[in-house]
Amino acid sequence: MLLFRPESNFKRLNVSNERLCIPAIDEELALEALKQLITVDREWIPTEPGTSLYIRPFIIATDPCLGVASSRSFQFIIMMCPVGSYYKEGIKPVKILVEENYVRAVEGGTGGAKTAGNYASSLKGQELANKNGYSQTLWLDGKEKRYIEEVGSMNIFFKINGTVVTPALNGSILPGITRDSMIQLLKSKNIPVEERQISIDEVTEAYRNGTLEEAFGTGTAAVISPIGELKWKDERMIVNNGEIGERTQMLYDTLTGIQNGSLEDPFNWTITLPNSIKNQIHPVEFAPK
Repeated sequence: MLLFRPESNFKRLNVSNERLCIPAIDEELALEALKQLITVDREWIPTEPGTSLYIRPFIIATDPCLGVASSRSFQFIIMMCPVGSYYKEGIKPVKILVEENYVRAVEGGTGGAKTAGNYASSLKGQELANKNGYSQTLWLDGKEKRYIEEVGSMNIFFKINGTVVTPALNGSILPGITRDSMIQLLKSKNIPVEERQISIDEVTEAYRNGTLEEAFGTGTAAVISPIGELKWKDERMIVNNGEIGERTQMLYDTLTGIQNGSLEDPFNWTITLPNSIKNQIHPVEFAPK
């Protein structure tokens, strides 16, 4: 059994905790608890190709009152679920609708934190995308509605004239663990990659002049979701003839190979779990001092 970058996920959880006035968790304790939980529920782990055990740690406030204030007590919970492909299309390219009216987050808000409110604010755009035959929404910045931020609940990448470009983290974009993994993979293979501000106008111009070569989203559940079509206003942009790109396929194959143990892990991202863990850890309620 392999865990993929759990330390990074718990570290990001504490960054989110700080933004949301939640006390920090003990990251080492949380990791040990996770290892035990997986060992106890190991029969939940699917074995078919393309499947995995999805792990979602989260924290809820437990003060027995109503009001607008920081809670004084919290409960840390870990949910697990066997999953297959995130999209019904599988690794096949999906169609994305660029949202013109609604916004998901703004700088200074909670867009850079892993919190349920970010998902709630994206539901209307997702609903409109689905009604128009698209799988996900591409979100633009909340101030000018010009600069690209995220696609659905994933980070986004574009391959333009040989260089892979992804929006720079600006406080309203979630610092995805899969996003970081992709950037490290690209750099390790000496493939040009840039983290910078990128506008929808730049992407549209790249499509029109033939330099928009690939596009894909990244996230824990989907890993990589290739994008075969982008719709912005009245223009439908077909990316790479609607097929998965060579670079996208390589990244997917490499990362999933590292995750399932079929490829060497030169980054030390994975943790191998033993068959059994003897020590017992009891549920812990985290409360601020």
